[in-house]
Amino acid sequence: MTVKALMPVRNVNLVVPLPHEGTAMRNTGTAGHAQAWPAAVSPLSHRPADVDSTNRRRTPTLTTPGTRTSTTATRTPTTSRTKAASEPSADSPFSFEQLVVAYLDCRRHKRNTPSALAFEAHLERNLCDLHAELLAGAYRPGRSICFVVTRPKAREVWAADFRDRVVHHLLYNQVAARFHAGFIANSCACIPGRGTLYAARRLEHEVRGVSANWSRPAWYLKCDLANFFVAIDKHVLHDQLATRIHEPFWLQLADTILFHDPREYVDMRCPPRLLHLVPPHKSLFNAPADTGLPIGNLSSQFFANVHLDALDQHCKHQLQARRYVRYVDDFILLHESPAWLNQVHADIEAWLPATLGARLNPKKTILQPVDRGVDFVGHVIKPWRRTTRARTVSTALHRIEHLAEAEIYRTANSYFGLLRQATHSHGDRARLANALRKRSHCINGQLTQTYRTTLQGQT
Repeated sequence: MTVKALMPVRNVNLVVPLPHEGTAMRNTGTAGHAQAWPAAVSPLSHRPADVDSTNRRRTPTLTTPGTRTSTTATRTPTTSRTKAASEPSADSPFSFEQLVVAYLDCRRHKRNTPSALAFEAHLERNLCDLHAELLAGAYRPGRSICFVVTRPKAREVWAADFRDRVVHHLLYNQVAARFHAGFIANSCACIPGRGTLYAARRLEHEVRGVSANWSRPAWYLKCDLANFFVAIDKHVLHDQLATRIHEPFWLQLADTILFHDPREYVDMRCPPRLLHLVPPHKSLFNAPADTGLPIGNLSSQFFANVHLDALDQHCKHQLQARRYVRYVDDFILLHESPAWLNQVHADIEAWLPATLGARLNPKKTILQPVDRGVDFVGHVIKPWRRTTRARTVSTALHRIEHLAEAEIYRTANSYFGLLRQATHSHGDRARLANALRKRSHCINGQLTQTYRTTLQGQT
């Protein structure tokens, strides 16, 4: 008897269940017939170890009547990431599966964007082409999209093409861990588990430590770097990357991303009047050559953390600052003596231009007692409580009052989630709930969620 295998063995499953229920794929339709894959995904046969997104069970191998299938020929590992597949070969710096993982990371929360849909329409071909370009050293970044956001202030945002963002994730997944291992515990932003809430809690912990649980006076020095992303010197950043990226392939790829000038091929997605709202010294269009990173890319956030790690190490080891917290380019030092903080400020003000080519923003430098409240990452830390910044609450109430009905549900629940991060937020959530009741919305008893109206449910 001839044993036939229906398909070759594959270790990479490009068609995986989606993380959200709204666009989850179904493996079978009604009456047990196989249902076609969505048009955005390249048609692939079912493979062993494919997972049904509804019941979380593996789908059986499809067979034709009268044909026996060899389980030996078609058996694949039960996990999608095996040790053999995740390790690159001797002549390749990374495996194809690592590129697929970077693609899956990139499309998370962005799968419905036009560039992501265009890439996914021919997914396997695009990934294979990108894989070949990277291995051959022929990869070059493509077009960038530039637009302007006006809240909380006008600034440019640069979005790389989806194909380039996959490469950003590939580089980040490969080299980020070695840099994160050397970061201090109070360095936040673009680090897994270290967002704004982490930064606020760390600062609250440090404030209570320096003031002995608010029983003795203490001071804080808050500083901000002037035009941080636009003023980054790429040559200094390259030297910092080279200290921990020793593989020639990954260092060359990092340089390709770092020294790419997005202004050479840009698609403007905003009217000129909005672009004029951005101050000239904050615009990347006016930055000198080999200076400045585009705000909006994962690579820029990661590079910024690598760049300012030198400041963290200087403050902790040279200045002996015991209590120091940084979130991107905003950082705070705490001490019992304001004179010591003044000396530290003078040292940092002289060290930054000489080492990183950066400078402090004198308009955002604050030195005052901690019991007046420390405003940081949208939170205000006061004795025995942490609240949301008053300007944020006012903006939320104003937006709820004037937003279109179709946008209230999503916006309001986002603000409820933001306000819940503060330890003392009941009063602010009650104000937001009252504003929503005026718009005929229902609120749950805990003041943490609103619901869609009948009109929104019909739309």
